[in-house]
Amino acid sequence: MTSSSDILSTATQRAQAGQFPYAGAVTPQEAFALLQGNPAVKLVDVRTKAERDWVGQVVIPAEQHLAVQWNLYPENTPNPQFLEQLGALADKQTILLFLCRSGVRSRHAAKLATENNYAHCYDILEGFEGNKDSAGHRKTVEGWCKAGLPWIGA
Repeated sequence: MTSSSDILSTATQRAQAGQFPYAGAVTPQEAFALLQGNPAVKLVDVRTKAERDWVGQVVIPAEQHLAVQWNLYPENTPNPQFLEQLGALADKQTILLFLCRSGVRSRHAAKLATENNYAHCYDILEGFEGNKDSAGHRKTVEGWCKAGLPWIGA
């Protein structure tokens, strides 16, 4: 079993290699291991409430699962209160793992949080559903769901 410090070290190396503007990037499996290994680690699901309700969501302890929409639904406009809402839920020294559908919004959220003095922001690579397969379906190529990690669907 890989330790939390080994996972975070690997995540930091990814950030350095990719010149990411945040602490690092973890695979879904690494994110789950971090969450299991430390109850202080928080997963920040930046998908819309509609996505969580209609597509599904991770199954982890409620105190570790933060929901802060990056975009608003149905407007699909940026959430102007993103930082305020994040600040109401997480301390700036907490290890934060950002999750979205395929890993795009989570990168933006990790970057913005880092720029606003959150010290330990990590993107969850591949996201919840991952990219589309050749038939246009998600959850078949990569992501939290494809990895067989705990989640519930709509």
